[in-house]
Amino acid sequence: MENYDNNLSIKSWAEEDRPREKLSSQGRRALTDAELIAILIGSGSRNETAVELSKRILHHYGNDLNKLGRASINDLSNFKGIGEAKAISIIAALEIGRRRNDFETKAPEMVTCSKDAWQIMRRHLVDLNHEEFWILFTSRAQKLVGKELASKGGLSETVVDPKIVFGLALQHQASNIFLIHNHPSGNQKPSQQDIVLTKRLCECGRIMDIKILDHLIITDKGYYSFADEGII
Repeated sequence: MENYDNNLSIKSWAEEDRPREKLSSQGRRALTDAELIAILIGSGSRNETAVELSKRILHHYGNDLNKLGRASINDLSNFKGIGEAKAISIIAALEIGRRRNDFETKAPEMVTCSKDAWQIMRRHLVDLNHEEFWILFTSRAQKLVGKELASKGGLSETVVDPKIVFGLALQHQASNIFLIHNHPSGNQKPSQQDIVLTKRLCECGRIMDIKILDHLIITDKGYYSFADEGII
């Protein structure tokens, strides 16, 4: 007998199994990640429902929404059944969720420790597939007076010019600096280049009487602090 189960559209499912109807009748928390994504996708294909397609996408990313959140339009468009419009819908929805989380956790106005710097900068650096180097500037009383993107690089490194770092510090009339960059690989440990750069910038800071208080390496799972580890 021919098996029709794999060819059923969402409209053919029992009402309690349809993602939109399930959300309406049971609430949003009753839906799985795949069902929520299926609502964004809207439709599957002749051979695959939107939920099945969503499950396939999630499986590819290890059922990790953080990994899915780093996917580009091209990455998602490589899945059969996902065009540019559907890819954009998924990316936009995940970005809204990330921004909501950031909004609920208000960034501190004072930067007195590594955790303060991480709370300010994590929304800028998580989910990136390339490295970025940012600077937080604080007053003598450690009040945040500005933040700037100093350099944008590739997958494994970014070039940082000390003249740019301290030129920006002078513009902000900063007394202290927090250095922050990300590791898209997820490895929180500093590279030898990271250590050499940090020491070089600390030496420049001593000459200019601008103190570097910390250097953070941020990943999707947390951060590494040079100050907490006693390197600065």
